[in-house]
Amino acid sequence: MPSLGVNIDHIATIRQARYREDPENPNVEPDPVAAALLAEKAGAKGITAHLRDDRRHIQDRDILRLRESVTTKLNLEMGVTEEILRVALEILPDDVCLVPENRREVTTEGGLDCRSNLDVLRPAVARLRGRGIRVSLFIDPDEEQVESAADLDADFVELHTGAYANAAGTDVERELQRLQSAARLAVARGLRVNAGHGLNYRNTPAILGLAGLEELNIGHSIVSRAVIVGLEQAVSEMCGLIEKE
Repeated sequence: MPSLGVNIDHIATIRQARYREDPENPNVEPDPVAAALLAEKAGAKGITAHLRDDRRHIQDRDILRLRESVTTKLNLEMGVTEEILRVALEILPDDVCLVPENRREVTTEGGLDCRSNLDVLRPAVARLRGRGIRVSLFIDPDEEQVESAADLDADFVELHTGAYANAAGTDVERELQRLQSAARLAVARGLRVNAGHGLNYRNTPAILGLAGLEELNIGHSIVSRAVIVGLEQAVSEMCGLIEKE
């Protein structure tokens, strides 16, 4: 049965909307670390945070405090830049998920093009794994990308579920088939399988049967639900949905 990793970026987004220019204000809230601990209490098996190059939400100090506080697993999402690589190699998260990054995007828009960036990704993967950090590559459910991820000696692929989450009508089944094919190939190539992006309380059940699926990383939907029912209940509901299947 897959486990749930909760992405807390949007907790930091709410904080930064008001306190970006005044981080020392004693009224600064909400606290992403407090949210991470509540998510763990409610059943999350991991915490995900994306330290972006532009620091639009999660800050360096958040990652430091998360490393000190998270008792399940800390998964650091990051672009492949020397600055963020240095942070990862200093903080030593349990997992790193390498993602594409565009300053103009609202959220990650697609998967890494591993095939075209082997020369950039290979040394980054090697450096991270050399420090005992498990490495995941966030990729579209494309067979060439899976093959390239395997060639890079990654530990995991995280299949980008955005196209599936946004699909309608007959496209839903087509996107599910793409995910299933990519997951099967990943397992055959010795890769472990995670998935995430755009998943919510409606579309998650259908992907729980993906071959080798170990973890779902979900953020926006849980934080949105938390506005209504509270974070512990929102996380507990998602854990229950996953366990039910």
